[in-house]
Amino acid sequence: MIRSHRIRLNPTPEQANYFARAAGTRRFVFNWGLAEWKRQHEAGEKPSALALKKQFNAIKEEQFPWVYEVTKCAVEGAFIDLANAFKSFFEGRKAGRKVGFPKFKAKKRSREGFYVANDKFDVSGHWMKLPHIGLVNMTEKLRFHGKILSARFTEQAGWWFVSIAVEMPDPLCVQQPGRVGIDLGIYHLAALSDGSVLENQKPLRDLLHTVRRLNRSVSRKQKDSRNREKARLKLSRLHYRIACIREDYLHKVTTLLAEQYGFIGVESLNVKGMMKNRALAQALGDAAFGTFNRFLSTKVEARIGKVQAVGRFYPSSKTCSCCGQVKAELTLAEREFVCDTCGFTLDRDVNAAINILNEALRLSASSP
Repeated sequence: MIRSHRIRLNPTPEQANYFARAAGTRRFVFNWGLAEWKRQHEAGEKPSALALKKQFNAIKEEQFPWVYEVTKCAVEGAFIDLANAFKSFFEGRKAGRKVGFPKFKAKKRSREGFYVANDKFDVSGHWMKLPHIGLVNMTEKLRFHGKILSARFTEQAGWWFVSIAVEMPDPLCVQQPGRVGIDLGIYHLAALSDGSVLENQKPLRDLLHTVRRLNRSVSRKQKDSRNREKARLKLSRLHYRIACIREDYLHKVTTLLAEQYGFIGVESLNVKGMMKNRALAQALGDAAFGTFNRFLSTKVEARIGKVQAVGRFYPSSKTCSCCGQVKAELTLAEREFVCDTCGFTLDRDVNAAINILNEALRLSASSP
């Protein structure tokens, strides 16, 4: 298995300047390759990332000599990214998904970064040794042990990070016997079929006042001024803090679920469609249902478990988990489910979680 460890760096000003130039080189080469791809395609040719890389290497010394000021991996990584972008585009179209054509990268819109091959750097303790700039301090040691495959440097909120990919042996796992159904919500992040609930921390809501204040501060500053850049950086770091709080909590709860249960039933939610509801979009985005399901699926499958998705149109909230009767109407204000047929009463989210588990077990048993 391949795992990646993302570590924040503490570069000197000179090292940070080198990172920025390497990221700029990668962005320029990617845009050059995309423009050349389009030109060749319109001319009736069949371009490829490998052919474009050879073409660029043949002219870079004469036309773009400044690319030699940074590692050659910045150029190689740009063509790797270009190849992956077109691969995703063509495979997505072939599978019937709506996938956009690769776009040009802009300094203000795209995340800055570049790639470094495993033979171009060494890691020891809190230090990473790179060509041209020497030792760069890391805030923590590399967590994984195995064969290092590559490193990707990215800039976020004024900080530089490195994501180191490590190839590790697959762990020996035993599937857990527990089974549970999960109903995601806004009031509680998730209700489990065993009656327990997971708290929704709502980090954006808790810091929304500060977000709005910093947004106003940015809008008051003159465009392209140093004060505006300082205010923008404060806002970026606040958003990064909110994202870290949310991701840390989701990692913890999904790991706990994956370690306790070997079979988990979930809803296949249309998160993109749900976000179109203006009244609930902010709360839904703050809960991050899509990220929760992605983390959960990855961790359960890594432990030889199974996550069974239930159709989004299955009436889990309206169905009585005792007698199976489906209610005609159930408003969001009704937090307790009361069956009109048998009189069964239960918290509506827990009732939905039980129904999701039962339906997931049925689907799993009927599938080959």
